[in-house]
Amino acid sequence: MAADQTESGAVVLDARGLRKTYGHVEALRQGDLTVSRGEVVALVGDNGAGKSTLVSCVSGAVTPDSGTIRLGDAELQLGSVKAAMAAGIATVYQDLAMAPDLSIAENIFLSTEIRRHGLLGRLGMIDHARMRARAATLMDELGITTLQDVGARVGDLSGGQRQVVAVARAVARAGELVIMDEPTAALGARQSQVVLDTIRATRDRGIAVLLVSHDLPRVLEIADRIVVMRLGRVSAQVRPDGMTVSRIVALMLGEQQSAGEEVARA
Repeated sequence: MAADQTESGAVVLDARGLRKTYGHVEALRQGDLTVSRGEVVALVGDNGAGKSTLVSCVSGAVTPDSGTIRLGDAELQLGSVKAAMAAGIATVYQDLAMAPDLSIAENIFLSTEIRRHGLLGRLGMIDHARMRARAATLMDELGITTLQDVGARVGDLSGGQRQVVAVARAVARAGELVIMDEPTAALGARQSQVVLDTIRATRDRGIAVLLVSHDLPRVLEIADRIVVMRLGRVSAQVRPDGMTVSRIVALMLGEQQSAGEEVARA
């Protein structure tokens, strides 16, 4: 969906009061989070801050004990990742969940394969030509020039190239929101830049992006807004302009946000 076909800046995800406990452990105390159309929001925090639990609630992997999740005008009752995907939320996990023996096009349409027309489609025959054509179009729209052959086997790609394919698959599936878990982890500088360019292209299509990352220099480079979590709750929200890695770390460790750093919450 192109950015000029959407209402830029409209709130896509609105999570309020999300809470999740595991026995006596309160993993998420107050999960309040908004992400707007055409916006990259980075979620940062120390280990145990509640990031993973909050993202798991939004992605459908975990059911919160209380709170609400709205996608656009609809309140969601997510019980699974499949239900989240049906609502328009796609997640790129750190392990990527790729099938190495399948092609790029086959991975992009994994579990959503395009069937042949007519009787052959009803018999389960896959239209590989249309899948390759659509995959090539998507790569072109995302500005991905490092993968010219969508028929190439994913197992033969580099780590950065696989990450880009995973992002493209999420874009193909997501109508509203793409969640990315540590997309530049273990990648070199050049590969990371390709992934960041793909994230920008995703944002420019009018899709909301929620990015979870410990790579703070990359966060400052790509994010439109940075949400800091600490002790199971959102403790600060800042714009990257004027921010430094050391200042974000200080906020993660509990330093108070100054009035000049405040970001209005939707």
